[in-house]
This record gives sequence, structure tokens and C-alpha cells, in this order.
Amino acid sequence: MANHTPKPDDRSDNVEKLQSMIHHTIENMEDAEAAMVNSSPEDQQRIKEKNERRRESIDAFRAEIKDEAHNQQ
Repeated sequence: MANHTPKPDDRSDNVEKLQSMIHHTIENMEDAEAAMVNSSPEDQQRIKEKNERRRESIDAFRAEIKDEAHNQQ
């Protein structure tokens, strides 16, 4: 039977990954808002709700970046 040992916890690039996730989330929000022009009222409402959830995610990403930066010091 093989010995399964976990990989060491490497957090050295977490801040960069989180910043990338924020960037992509903002791009998705902008694309969704551009699509609203040609969307039905129901779809516009769904897009608004989804973008609100995206804003909440961005806030969580930023809080996690602060935690990571603090832990790296």
C-alpha cells in the first residue's frame, strides 16, 4: 500500500491568486452589465442579483487578502 502524505501547505502565492480572482470577478460583472442592455426584465433582475453576490465575494476576497498579508509578516 502506498504511503499517502499530504503536501505541505504552501500559501506563498495566495495573495496573487486572490487578486486574480477579484480581477476576473470584476470582468464578469462588467460583461454581465453590458449584456443587460439586450436582456429581458427577468434576466436583468437575475444579473443584478448575481452581481450583488459577486460584490459580496469581492469583499470576502479582499478581507482574505488582508489576512494573508498579515500572516506573511
